Amino acid sequence: MIAVTAALIGFFAFVIMRVTTPQMTTLFTDLSVEDSSSIIKDLERQGIQFEIRNEGSIIMVPKDKVTRLRMKLAEGGLPKGGGVGYEVFDKSDALGTTSFVQNINHLRALEGELARTIRAIDRIQAARVHLVLPERPLFAREAPEPSASIVVRVRGSLEAQQIRAIRHLVASAVNGLKPQRVSIVDEAGQLLADGAQTDPEQALGDERRTAFEKRMRKQVEDIVSSVVGSGRARVQLSADFDFNKITQTSDKFDPEGRVLRSSQTREESSMTADNNGQVTVNNELPGNQQNNGVAAKDQSKKTEETNNYEISRTTKTEVTEAGRVNRISVAVLVDGIYTKNDKGELAYTDRTKEQLDRIATLVRSAIGFDQKRGDQVEVVNLRFADAPSTAPIGEPSGFLGMLQFTKDDVMYFFELGVMMLLGLVVMFMVIRPLVKRILASDEVAAAITGVLSGPAASEEAAPAGPALLPGGAASAIDVATIQGQVHAQSVHRVGELAERNPNETVAIIRQWLTEPTK
Repeated sequence: MIAVTAALIGFFAFVIMRVTTPQMTTLFTDLSVEDSSSIIKDLERQGIQFEIRNEGSIIMVPKDKVTRLRMKLAEGGLPKGGGVGYEVFDKSDALGTTSFVQNINHLRALEGELARTIRAIDRIQAARVHLVLPERPLFAREAPEPSASIVVRVRGSLEAQQIRAIRHLVASAVNGLKPQRVSIVDEAGQLLADGAQTDPEQALGDERRTAFEKRMRKQVEDIVSSVVGSGRARVQLSADFDFNKITQTSDKFDPEGRVLRSSQTREESSMTADNNGQVTVNNELPGNQQNNGVAAKDQSKKTEETNNYEISRTTKTEVTEAGRVNRISVAVLVDGIYTKNDKGELAYTDRTKEQLDRIATLVRSAIGFDQKRGDQVEVVNLRFADAPSTAPIGEPSGFLGMLQFTKDDVMYFFELGVMMLLGLVVMFMVIRPLVKRILASDEVAAAITGVLSGPAASEEAAPAGPALLPGGAASAIDVATIQGQVHAQSVHRVGELAERNPNETVAIIRQWLTEPTK
């Protein structure tokens, strides 16, 4: 009895404590050891109940206090993210700090801030950044380029676009750092991005083609689904890209378009006198007397003109960037029309050729169809394997909308139901049989006592019996027969109780035997 009572008290105490315990929810996850210890110390100072899970990386608090605690901890700068950011300069003594220490603190702060930013990206649990910012040597014309290495711990795997985004993020935050100089490694030691000077362009081309096909496919699906219905169209699109970069330079001359650039004119004239070939002293002396006769003379005149013309010239340089579309192929599969017949069943009907032509026209307009480029568009009508549902499921409204429960509420009610079920099981399987056994023991003791004391009581009551009866009825009733039947029934009943409860019967008889006789 003591053990059963203690077990019942403990069970009901557990149920009461479990029901009255506040519902716990997650405060922070993926915490470092430093952040977890700081948060626990703050919660203990405020006297708030909490639970620690997953070796301290997850902290649980009461659900009604989680929002206030997050704002309170954010006011104190928690969690810090497991790294040191620009808060390293908050309490530093600038007067007694050397330039070397300042540079080291600046590098630590920059690495910590970049690590926090990278952890904010989806699928990344933890990140660590190492920066190499070399100083320019004296008398050097070129400064060495900075580099960076990043180690990340991810959930699942990172996409190529996310890896490229991390590289450009770090390169934009560090002065002079190029994305090609950033290396990324995961927790398994797998190289996600190398820090080579030249990065292959093939991966970028594949990403560009994939993004183009996805965007065009979504546009075609949207416009076709608006006609045939949501989920009643399937679109496959393939684009052929040319990733060759071409540079062309051409010169064009126009002979009709002449422009005078420069003009030069030159004139020469000369005159010669005839002396008949006589050479005398008089002719050579200055101031000599000339002959009054008319002498014969030779005159010559020369004119030269030079004109320089500029011919009209056009120079054209064309640069064709990589990634131009050579051809687009689109295949569109649409379902037919479903209508209800007289029996209320869905009947399938093929779409007409006119409807298919209109859908093809819409698709050509959506993709920018160019026949010279060799684009192809095929629209086919076939019946889908699954017919559309006739009764769409809508969201409950009104009173049913108010009965929507969250996952936490469902789990809480389920826990209460389990506790109540366990309580009922204990009530009917433990308490009820125990009470019945106690009552049966009392009944056996009373019956045996009544049987043993029956003859004496009957002898005492026998003389008074005839006096109590009416005058003529006393002779008609056989008192001895009645007393014998009652005595036989009592003995039979005591025998049955003794057979069903032998232990209690033996205990009562032993108690009578040990009682002192008067």
